Amino acid sequence: MTTTTDTATAVRAVYDAFGRGDIPTVLEAFDPEIVWIESTGLIRGTYRGPQGVLEGVFVPIGNDWEGFTVETERLVGQGDVVVAVGTYRGTYRATGKAMTSRFAHVWEMRDGRVVRFEQIADTESFNAALT
Repeated sequence: MTTTTDTATAVRAVYDAFGRGDIPTVLEAFDPEIVWIESTGLIRGTYRGPQGVLEGVFVPIGNDWEGFTVETERLVGQGDVVVAVGTYRGTYRATGKAMTSRFAHVWEMRDGRVVRFEQIADTESFNAALT
C-alpha cells in the first residue's frame, strides 16, 4: 500500500506531465485496467484502459479545445485516494468561445498506478462554450 504522500505525489506528477503535453508519461501512470469516468461535456462517459482514455478523452480535448489547461489548486490524499480541486480553461475551437470551469477529480491508486478516475465539473461553463 502506498502512503498518502506517495499517492498525492504520483497524482501531481500526472498533472505535471499533462501540463507539459507529455501524454505518454500520463498513460504510463495508468493501470492497464483503469476506469476513467467523465461526468460532463462532449466526452462524458466511462472509458477503460489507457488506450480508451487516450482515444475517448485526450484526443478529443486536443482536437476540440485550444489552450486547454488543468490548474490544480489543492490535492488531498487519504490512503490510496486523492481528491484534486482546480480549474479548467480553454477555448472551444468550433465556436471560438472561452471556458473556465471548476472541477473536482477523484483518483484511486493501487501499487502506485491509477486504477480509477472520476471527474466532476461545472457543466454550465462547458455547455456555454459549445454553442
